Formats: sequence, C-alpha cells, structure tokens
Amino acid sequence: MLQDHPRNKAYRDAILSNKDDFKDKIVLDIGAGSGILSVFCAQAGAKTVYAVEASNIYKIAEETAKENDFQDVIKVIHSIVEEAILPQKVDIIVSEWMGFYLLHEAMLNSVIVARDKFLKPDGLLFPESATLYSVPCSVSSMFDFWESVDGVSMQHFGKSVRENASKKPITELVSPESLLCDPEVVIWLDLREVTLEDINTIQMRHIAVANKHGKYQGIFLFLHTFDVCRLPT
Repeated sequence: MLQDHPRNKAYRDAILSNKDDFKDKIVLDIGAGSGILSVFCAQAGAKTVYAVEASNIYKIAEETAKENDFQDVIKVIHSIVEEAILPQKVDIIVSEWMGFYLLHEAMLNSVIVARDKFLKPDGLLFPESATLYSVPCSVSSMFDFWESVDGVSMQHFGKSVRENASKKPITELVSPESLLCDPEVVIWLDLREVTLEDINTIQMRHIAVANKHGKYQGIFLFLHTFDVCRLPT
C-alpha cells in the first residue's frame, strides 16, 4: 500500500478532512501493516488507536508510531483481529481491506467480525461502502505487443505469457481509450449492513454491450471506496 499514492491519499483525505469525527475517539485499525493509517487517525485527533496486525510487520507499526511521536496514542496489537482482546468498544473502524477486484484475497471477513464484536452501535467505518465496476477492454500490452517485438513476431511466446498470467489477477494500467463501453456497477457493498453470509454467497452474471470499435481482450475491474463515507465536497 505504501507505494500506492492514490490509495494513501484517499484514506488520508477521508480521515483528515473529518477531524471532528476522530477527535478524542477510540479507533480500531484492522490489518494495520506499517501503521500509516493509524498515524493518520492520530493526526486527526484520535484519543487511542488500536493497531491490530497479525504479521511480524507489527514491529514496523510500533516504530512508525514512535517516529511520529504517537507512541502514547497508537497501541499496536500483534494478533488477528478475530482473536484480539480490546479493553473497550471503539467509535471508528478503519481498514485497507480491499483485495484484487475488491474481494479476492480481501480482509472483508475480518472487518465484518470486528464490526460486530467491537464497534459501538453508532460507530463509523472508514470506508463504509465499496463499489466494484466492470467494463470490457482492449489490453494491447498483452496482445498487440507480441505481434512485432522490434520486428520479430513472438505471438507463440505471448500466448504462453497470457495463459500463465490468466491464472491470477493482473494489475494493469488501462487507458480510457481502451475501454469498449461505459463502466457498470456489478457489486455495491454497504459495510454497515453486509454479513459474512452475504459475501460468501455472492454470485453474478453480467452482460455488457460494447459501444465502440476495438478488440475485446479482457474485462477491466476497478473499485471505488469512500463514495458514501464523509468525503469533503
């Protein structure tokens, strides 16, 4: 996450633009990692931030808190959140839980468990909603590139590369010109209400109609968060 500046900025803006929500509040940061979100919460005026991290990177979170003089505010807990013990309920839960195309390798299950276990009835979630969009697209880097690599046809090798890449999600920069129609919503999640049963039984069938000429070479999936939760206008 640290090198994903747009994602960092989205969280920073959402937190620091709503200091009134965080001032003197108790916050739970799920999957705290290096501790950057915990520091944002402390900068926004949180009274206490419980930074829960299951991996050994929790030590980095402790150092991050010290480096930024928030060691008295940020309490790092080395545990999975499902087994964490907190001395009190929390006012706010923050988490960078999203996985590839929102749900793949995501931590949403942990967020739901923590919400039901630790969040006060009137508590807040940052983010509190998430939307997944889908659009058919051209992926020239995966197809056209191999037709002529400095004048040499390498389409057979390109096919092998695509077959190997298709076994897992691919993170790719896709230009607007490569999209074959307007993006459409395929999933919208309200984190205040969604249940474990909901996300474990998600099924969808989506039909998209291209409205521009181009080679159909893949489905581009992207997500949007903070579309509800207290973004500045």
